[in-house]
Amino acid sequence: MLKSQDGGICMPIIVIFILMSLAFYVLYKIQYVRSKKPIEKKWLSAKSLIALGFFVALFGVNRLFIDISALSLTISIVFIAIGGLSLYTGIRAYRYYLPHVEKEFQEWQKAER
Repeated sequence: MLKSQDGGICMPIIVIFILMSLAFYVLYKIQYVRSKKPIEKKWLSAKSLIALGFFVALFGVNRLFIDISALSLTISIVFIAIGGLSLYTGIRAYRYYLPHVEKEFQEWQKAER
């Protein structure tokens, strides 16, 4: 089921996930620009970093299915490592800012009443 040289069934699925992560990155960046709350901006930036990490890591995984050579393997490992670090820092930032965003949202609701 998993083929590496001709792509097989994995490559189209990975490409779909790559496009989805890119779409989420753009969505979160648009929300970031439109937001006026400072903590929410940092939270949205963390979410976009997670999406960007998925994009880069999946791009590296996809590269493994295209060609298996020393150069391709090196490039794939670099992309997967950079994507993994982006995922890690994005998830940490997301977890850090989530309670602050909830607090900011509750304060905003109180001020609106």
